[in-house]
Amino acid sequence: MTDRTKPKMVVPVCEPFLGQEEADNVRDAVASGWISGYKGKYLDEFERRFAEYCGYKYGVTTSSCATALLLTLESLGIGKGDEVITTAFTMIATVSAIIHAGATPVLVDIEPDTWNMNPQLIDAKITERTKAIMPVPIYGHPVDIVPIRRIGDEYGLYVIEDAAEAIGSDQRMGGATVLSSRPDAACYSFYVNKMITTGEGGMIVTNDKELADTARRLKGYDTDPEKRFTHNRLGFNYRMTNMQAAMGCAQMDRIDELVAKKRQIAQWYLEGLQDLPWLQMPVEKPWAVNSYWVFGILVKPGFHVDRDNLVARLANAGIETRNFFVPMNWQPALHSLGLFRGEPYPVAEDVSQRGLYLPNGTTLTKEQVDYVCEQVRGAVC
Repeated sequence: MTDRTKPKMVVPVCEPFLGQEEADNVRDAVASGWISGYKGKYLDEFERRFAEYCGYKYGVTTSSCATALLLTLESLGIGKGDEVITTAFTMIATVSAIIHAGATPVLVDIEPDTWNMNPQLIDAKITERTKAIMPVPIYGHPVDIVPIRRIGDEYGLYVIEDAAEAIGSDQRMGGATVLSSRPDAACYSFYVNKMITTGEGGMIVTNDKELADTARRLKGYDTDPEKRFTHNRLGFNYRMTNMQAAMGCAQMDRIDELVAKKRQIAQWYLEGLQDLPWLQMPVEKPWAVNSYWVFGILVKPGFHVDRDNLVARLANAGIETRNFFVPMNWQPALHSLGLFRGEPYPVAEDVSQRGLYLPNGTTLTKEQVDYVCEQVRGAVC
């Protein structure tokens, strides 16, 4: 690339916001000698603070959101012969956790505006083998949990939320209605591109003490506390380290700032792009607080530039983007297990082919967002 063709600026799709506080906490964890996931003051503090932030009593740190989901399923006794209903449009970790627990995932299609699972389609997928519903708030917009909880209660099903993308998302309705509609457990991710990060890592939050205690034992091989090297159930090592939790505690100090920055970036994009008739913007339902974990857009059918052309044009301008998730019924790894081949999920398939998300890391500046908007608008030329 010559100097004449170099882009005006390079805009990464996401970068974590890390400061001196994170470095100081990690240094303190190292100095304490407690660097593993066995114990450490930051593990306890992070679990307590994040659970409180989410409105739950108990938090259990894990090595990832995927292992948090797996631990939750195993702790609730969901496994071989059971079915778990989830969305066709998600990252494969959702379905992978169900399969690794020994259960069978069952898919439902999504809503065309929120891109979350359509609650109206759940009833038709319930069988005598169904044990749980696993909704996924996609790209930061919360799921409509009230009807999902109602269905779960009607059929005696657990509701386990894969909330990997939902830190900072919420529902505006207050009072007993939403509180009584909470999932039995929610599982979060602290991967490097999430709202707050520990590099890798996850957490289960719940109001069920038995579930929390069981998950805590299983993530450390379920070692008998009275008999070292004696194990009561077959667990595994799904622990977060004290060093990671130290970073998480520092991130908790700025979590409101980070959520606010994401929403500010989204507002900048909406102001710069919402008048373009060929783009579908992300929604925020009247009952919802969208954290805009990512800022997703859809290129409407019939426009002379499709999603892939737009991605290429933005890449040439130095702007990183990501395509939307590939739906679960199109995943070769799942086809190889005899799952979903030939099953139609038309909304998920359509959204997957037309969607991309723009840069929106919390380090992004107004100048960078304006540049991205300028390049997107230039796609009509």
